[in-house]
Amino acid sequence: MIDDHRHRIVQAAARVYAQHGWRGATTRRIAEEAGVNEVTIFRQFGSKEALLAFAMRECSRLEQIAVLPSVPVHPERELFHWVHAHHTSLASMRDIVRQMMSEATERPETAMCAAEGPSGAFAQLRQYVVQLRRHGWMGDSDETKPGDVRGAVTMLMGATFADAMNRELMPAMFPQPTDDSLHAYVRIFLRGIGVTAEPSATPVRTARRGDAPSHTTSE
Repeated sequence: MIDDHRHRIVQAAARVYAQHGWRGATTRRIAEEAGVNEVTIFRQFGSKEALLAFAMRECSRLEQIAVLPSVPVHPERELFHWVHAHHTSLASMRDIVRQMMSEATERPETAMCAAEGPSGAFAQLRQYVVQLRRHGWMGDSDETKPGDVRGAVTMLMGATFADAMNRELMPAMFPQPTDDSLHAYVRIFLRGIGVTAEPSATPVRTARRGDAPSHTTSE
């Protein structure tokens, strides 16, 4: 029963915070939303601040469900499924992310929570690009510089985030269906970093300037 209470309280806190913000998310409101006694909140979490911080971190972690393969086989298909899952997760917590961003100046800890999920996704995408190069999908040309690759990763993440956050508010900016837009973002990204239709016969095994050992993300 305690675990059930805890889960209900966390979910309720996220909903109340998304609607009312930090000041408006009182423990009384959260308790009513969760269907528990207000005392239960303090027994489980100690304070409103601890509860809201936990709820925001839990929401951010939802974005990390999708995983890119360590050995790329079909980059466009793999990236589309990953971006689609990332977009779906972001859209599902659109309201709470907007609330966290709006309060980031006054409460920097909310910005840290909002950035937790995207930071993990960014690192995963960078590592995937390292694997694309290592397994011959990008060759060993100097035409695609590490800085350009990092910029491309940032642009794909930014486009996905903007689409998930703003599609419903700015339909003129997103005239295509969601899946069509995500396919386009992925194709543009892969062209930008120089991914070829097929991997080269001799995968790149040695590190280039800007690359790092396999346990790091360097692109």
